[in-house]
Amino acid sequence: MFKGRRGPLVTGAIFAVLVILLIFFLVLPKMSQVSSAREDLSAAEAETSTLESQLAALEQAELNAPEYKATIQEVEEQIPPTLDQSGYLLLIKNAAAQSTVGLTTLTPGTPTLDPVTGLSVAPLAITASGTYFSLTEFLYSLETLPRATKVLNVAIAPGTGGEATTTTTTTTGQLQMTASVVLYTSDVSAGTGSEPGPTSAGDAAVEGG
Repeated sequence: MFKGRRGPLVTGAIFAVLVILLIFFLVLPKMSQVSSAREDLSAAEAETSTLESQLAALEQAELNAPEYKATIQEVEEQIPPTLDQSGYLLLIKNAAAQSTVGLTTLTPGTPTLDPVTGLSVAPLAITASGTYFSLTEFLYSLETLPRATKVLNVAIAPGTGGEATTTTTTTTGQLQMTASVVLYTSDVSAGTGSEPGPTSAGDAAVEGG
């Protein structure tokens, strides 16, 4: 009786072993390949997303190119690649004339290289005379010139031409003003200690006209 049942049991055991071997040698490797393929697909999708983002950024940069170009041109006008001191002095003289301010002297200093900004900074001392309102307008004009200009300090005193009261001197009388301003250039050779060396600083005072 038991012998009759052993045959099916042996056959079942052999079948089970064959199934296990089939799973081990065929199914598991395929599952590993599928898992690897899924990882490759995820990596490819991530790379595609990155490339699409980069493409979108490039397309946006192309659309913004005219605006960027205009900004660069504006910066180059305000901070030119050369000092152009004579052109800058002409701008100041025109601003003084428009503000009805009399320039006494314009004294350029020696440019120095600012290691933080990488720009050459050129100082200029200004002596001028005019009414309170004309001098105020002149100072505003200095900081709104086509060339980037920064007013560092200003001193105003009553003019030497009269004995007007404080109120009259402040509003309508002549005042004497001294101001220190700086202008900038991207020319690294304009400053002291620069390479290949500083350009002419024009140290002599320029008489206002």
